[in-house]
Amino acid sequence: MRVFHELTRRSGIHGVPHPVRRSTGAKLGLVGRHVAGLATRNPFLGRYDALVVPHPRKPDGVEIYTDELRSALGPSALILDSGINGVPLPGSRNLDFFTSAAGAVHSRSVDDRGVGAALSALTGVSVPVGALLAREVPKHLRLRALYRRLLKRHDIKTVYVVVAYFHQHIVGAARDLGIRVVELQHGAISPFHLGYSYPGRPVVADQPDELWTFGSYWSSVADLPAGMQTSVVGVPYLPAVEPKDPSLAVFLSQGTTGGDLLHVASSVAKANPGLKVLFRLHPSEHAADYTPAPGVELSTTGNTLDLLARATYQVGVSTTALFEGMALGCRTAVANLPGHEYLAGPITAGHAVLLTDPADLPNAPLCPTPDIYYAPSALPPL
Repeated sequence: MRVFHELTRRSGIHGVPHPVRRSTGAKLGLVGRHVAGLATRNPFLGRYDALVVPHPRKPDGVEIYTDELRSALGPSALILDSGINGVPLPGSRNLDFFTSAAGAVHSRSVDDRGVGAALSALTGVSVPVGALLAREVPKHLRLRALYRRLLKRHDIKTVYVVVAYFHQHIVGAARDLGIRVVELQHGAISPFHLGYSYPGRPVVADQPDELWTFGSYWSSVADLPAGMQTSVVGVPYLPAVEPKDPSLAVFLSQGTTGGDLLHVASSVAKANPGLKVLFRLHPSEHAADYTPAPGVELSTTGNTLDLLARATYQVGVSTTALFEGMALGCRTAVANLPGHEYLAGPITAGHAVLLTDPADLPNAPLCPTPDIYYAPSALPPL
């Protein structure tokens, strides 16, 4: 995933997916919290049967992907929630000091066995694969050993994790000890998502045993690693559909394609002067990076799902919010930008349309079977 993000960023296809900017003061404050966390958030204290690793993003202070699970597990679960790129949940523990320190000492580069040169020859883009390996591999091995100690300390029976492909040290530690690992879906899965798509379903190291999905569509849209089982658990967090504003069109931005999508929003506003066009920023984006044209309004406050519950139209590229909007009764158009292939399935099924003419947005379809993407919540026995 890191090589992919570097490749698409350096080639100019995508921007940074989740840009993080910190002042010197913010960095020093983060170091202080790391040190303080050694005493106040030490996960080695107490006794637990399960480990839950939530998502760092928490709209309105709620981590929606594990909220129901954490309630069901109660005090038997150790909640390990990092404060590096978000605000940790109350009562959670973390190993942030060690997460940051684990990658602090490493070689400048290592032998990448020709991968960087081959990638450059194939794409014309140079990615410092050797430097990435020099940082990430030692960090992974150090953290994997630390998490083995943590899991053994509590005799953990099941690890529940969101975004497993960025927590492979935790997944690997659990697999080393024969502990069951369940990943909870957090976003769109497609044949182009390098965290989930392994054509031919080969055996892949350090993968979860199970993937709990939002709906049946996600279980077969990509070739998961060999042995990974799927279960539909639905979602409990979608709001009720509200009376629709017939003029409201919401553009769903994301860091990788935000600038280009803003141009599409401007074209749609010009071609459809009767529409109220809102350009909704991803939580990791910064309003200062965007200057909307007349007829387009930036949206940065409130809950995105509540906004989609009122909207008649939605436009995006590959964001998960497009699927949520389909479940909330939005007419869906996919901008013809890099990444639109993520929505190939819904477009082929007639649940969405590829927007090639800005005047065509009013003809975008409704999804007649939203439950295949977002089923009602049905958490299995734990």
